Amino acid sequence: MRGAGLLHRLRVVRAAMLGCLIAAAVAPQALAQANYPTKPIRIMVGFAAGGPADIIARVVGGKLGEILGQQVVIENRAGAGGTLATEAVARSDADGYTLLMTPLANAVNETLFKNVRAKVGEQLMAVAPLAETANVLVVHPSLDVKSVSDLIALAKSKPGDILYASAGRGTATHLTSELFCMMAGVKLTPVQYRGGGEAAKDLLSGQVKVMFSSIAPVLEHVKSGSLRGIATTGPKRDAALPDLPTVAESGLPGFDVRLWIGLLAPSGTPRPVIERLSGALTQALAIPEMKNALAAQGFDPLIGTPEQFDTFYRGEVEKWAKVIQAVGLTAE
Repeated sequence: MRGAGLLHRLRVVRAAMLGCLIAAAVAPQALAQANYPTKPIRIMVGFAAGGPADIIARVVGGKLGEILGQQVVIENRAGAGGTLATEAVARSDADGYTLLMTPLANAVNETLFKNVRAKVGEQLMAVAPLAETANVLVVHPSLDVKSVSDLIALAKSKPGDILYASAGRGTATHLTSELFCMMAGVKLTPVQYRGGGEAAKDLLSGQVKVMFSSIAPVLEHVKSGSLRGIATTGPKRDAALPDLPTVAESGLPGFDVRLWIGLLAPSGTPRPVIERLSGALTQALAIPEMKNALAAQGFDPLIGTPEQFDTFYRGEVEKWAKVIQAVGLTAE
């Protein structure tokens, strides 16, 4: 009996020691999460400085740093359609100190690139949506088109004859145009450029007649009449062009294309860290100063939880996958 009692006491001691070891291992990690952030945060952008994702990263990152009490560093790692930065973040430590500024292009890339190695729900996870803007359908004034129904009728009478400007294969301008063609049952012919600036230049000269452009670069041309605005692409009329109807209300119900930007983290990032980031971003986006800064870039705040952004992101992947597959696009 004495031996059995001794054995029991040894087991109790071992269990206590094991508990202490586990607590010692877990405590620093829990403390680090509770005190997050304790050092600068890096947000990677997969595109060159000066583009929408970079500008929004700097606008939002500055305010995020103020709220969190730590410096937020923006790092541009352009190349391969944004996949270089995406994969670099996916390989980073899941501690909340390396994040990815993700535009619509990242959701597109999950289908466009056959061997993409970083996907939301696998190597990456949603943190928060940040901002959105609509496109606008513009035409050169020489084209006898004043509405979406006019364009559809003309395209049906001349299949493939109407040229539209695209900022490049697989870009938002390209895919928005192809989605329009699919939903309207028409054929427009793309002219691929190396960027939106080149595309807009030929649109203004009349060499191409149609373009789905982001609003900010063409707003003054629409107001001056050098380009004719036909419709915006979001779910509601845009504050920058309130007199223009949406494509959806102009005869294509369900048409909804927004250029959006959000924040991702490596999968496995602790929930308390994700919640801290999400809460700080929600706070930042509600500040009037932030709303004005985004509006100056043609964007509206897009506020949501990590779960809402995850659902939205996956929906965008699915929507654009159908377009990419229908057109037969691939980046490799």
